[in-house]
Amino acid sequence: MGSRPDGWWRDRAGAAVRLHADITRLAASGRATLPDEPGETGTERAGTPGFVMVLEGAAKAAAARLAPPEPNASPEPNASPEPNASPVPPGEVRVVQAAGSGDDAIVAVVRRLPGRRVVVTADRGLRERCVAAGAEIRGPGWLLGLISGLYPAEPNPLPPPWPATLLVMG
Repeated sequence: MGSRPDGWWRDRAGAAVRLHADITRLAASGRATLPDEPGETGTERAGTPGFVMVLEGAAKAAAARLAPPEPNASPEPNASPEPNASPVPPGEVRVVQAAGSGDDAIVAVVRRLPGRRVVVTADRGLRERCVAAGAEIRGPGWLLGLISGLYPAEPNPLPPPWPATLLVMG
């Protein structure tokens, strides 16, 4: 959230709700294709990711304001206090409420989730911890560019060869 000078610091929960709405629209658009990742034949693409949004501190109040789950979804609440270890389906936006440090929660999600994990952060310490845990890193400008449509992705004709998850801190 800190990458957009939109007054997020005055209403962290409201900013988290807006970011969640942006990420949900991005996920539904199919434009969130991750950069190519060569596979065994050199032609596979990573595909459209699932998303995990981590809320910490005052931003955790946003969990109660997020849209209810889709019909026929599990009756569990939208935001989970514990990182779920199951793969995040392409286009899904999962919310995790950090019990303490948001950075610690992101690293825990990276360690628990299978497949390709991409963390969006500009924080040097978090970048190092996530890379050590097996994640790739993208800066906030990359995600904000996708959200604003500045960097439209090419259509992805191939299914993803493995699950990919994008982690964002709200």
